[in-house]
Amino acid sequence: MNSYLFKSTRLGFRNWQLSDLEPMSAINADPEVMRFFPSTLGQAETRDFIIRMKQQYDNFGFTYFATELLGTGEFIGFIGLSNQDFKSQWTPFIDIGWRLGRKFWGQGLATEGAIRVLQFGFEQLEIKEIFASAPTVNHPSIRLMSKIGMTRIGEFNHPRLADYPELEKCELFSITTHSSRP
Repeated sequence: MNSYLFKSTRLGFRNWQLSDLEPMSAINADPEVMRFFPSTLGQAETRDFIIRMKQQYDNFGFTYFATELLGTGEFIGFIGLSNQDFKSQWTPFIDIGWRLGRKFWGQGLATEGAIRVLQFGFEQLEIKEIFASAPTVNHPSIRLMSKIGMTRIGEFNHPRLADYPELEKCELFSITTHSSRP
């Protein structure tokens, strides 16, 4: 079992390890998981992602945390916080994000994990406001944002998705330390 930075009822959250490359690569290679992204990601892109996430944790004390089931230690994907600096009227900001392997969908794990990550961000890191964005076609993520107490604050065209018209229009949500949370 791994040493977790924090836990929820069923999940453990930790920094990334080299051993996460294979299971995260499998998640990133699944077309169904990546259907609201421009493409699937290969092993080299996943390795670069893991390196960036480890560096972000070292620099800021948060990242899209590698996430595991507490009972088994099984890697399920990531749920966490990340700095976003793409060009928009709202950036830079800290966002909450998630990506779970398909076999872990429909069990409430993303909701449980996201609520715990928000708590960590507000209470341990003393972040005042956390954002989330998703393409308007990504109804599952938008539902989850609402479910965890976030409020829709607008729409924008994501500059990093300009070449993907079906994904470019995104919805932006936020939650503050003073918002009512689940």
